[in-house]
Amino acid sequence: MYVAGVDEAGRGPLAGPVIAAAVILSNKVIPGLKDSKKLTKKELCKLDVIIRNEAISFNVSEASVLEIEKINILEASLLAMTRAINGLKVKPDIVLVDGSHAPKSVFLTKTIIKGDTKEESIMAASILAKVTRDKIMIKLDRFFPKYGFKSHKGYPTEFHRMAIKNFGICKHHRRTFKPIKNLDNILNNES
Repeated sequence: MYVAGVDEAGRGPLAGPVIAAAVILSNKVIPGLKDSKKLTKKELCKLDVIIRNEAISFNVSEASVLEIEKINILEASLLAMTRAINGLKVKPDIVLVDGSHAPKSVFLTKTIIKGDTKEESIMAASILAKVTRDKIMIKLDRFFPKYGFKSHKGYPTEFHRMAIKNFGICKHHRRTFKPIKNLDNILNNES
């Protein structure tokens, strides 16, 4: 039976796409596999390579900032998950999704709250999604260094908020997110 784990990375940041991964693991044990939030950068990168080499099938997909703006972050996350599932070369018998919302899928799907701490296939998906998104944000930092994307990955840190206040937003920022909308309102009222 093929079990696909699905998870996303990047729902909370103020910038960048949301990334989802779907992974069908083999029966081979992957030492050190756990929730991506509990791993160091070095561990994440090492496990990312192992998962890609050992998985029966995996796929990583995204929903863009434009899609996030158009349909909202939850729907964009689910869209990225649907794309990840549909892109698997091996079709799953069941899909296990981290959280309480299920993406549209023709496959039997089960949501699991805190699934990234309970199911290895979801842990693997969590790692692929996080590593992929981090790489995207590091690449964006080369083109938009004043925002510090490589350090905070688009999350609303104090540095990021100050950069937005000082320089405005770039095309990779999520304009509909409250901190950016609120900042826009503050800046417009100051002029």
